[in-house]
Amino acid sequence: MQRSMLKSKIQNAIVTDANIEYEGSMTIAEDIMEAADIIENEKIQVVNVTNGSRLETYAIKGRRESGNMILNGAAAKLMHKGDKVIVLTYVSLSEEEARKHFPRIVRLNGKNNITSFIASDAV
Repeated sequence: MQRSMLKSKIQNAIVTDANIEYEGSMTIAEDIMEAADIIENEKIQVVNVTNGSRLETYAIKGRRESGNMILNGAAAKLMHKGDKVIVLTYVSLSEEEARKHFPRIVRLNGKNNITSFIASDAV
């Protein structure tokens, strides 16, 4: 049996822009992606704390230490500049792996600077 488990979570992110003209995705600053163990084109779920909407898209790398959290394409109709969001990724694990797994949690401040993170290998 495989279990779908939380792999990583970016908390307290603030959307810095929303670009309806782009074809799709979410641009995330490279340092935040690295801290959260998200690679370019990886599927992400974005939960909007401000308005309650949720969507799935993929991550693209933004400029390192820019704080960029940009919703592109149709996602820009659901989430707007200034909204607070949570970004999630998941992984499929065996029963044994799932019982030992701990997700990577990245916390940001109001300017999308990393304030803390817990790596899955820290437990």
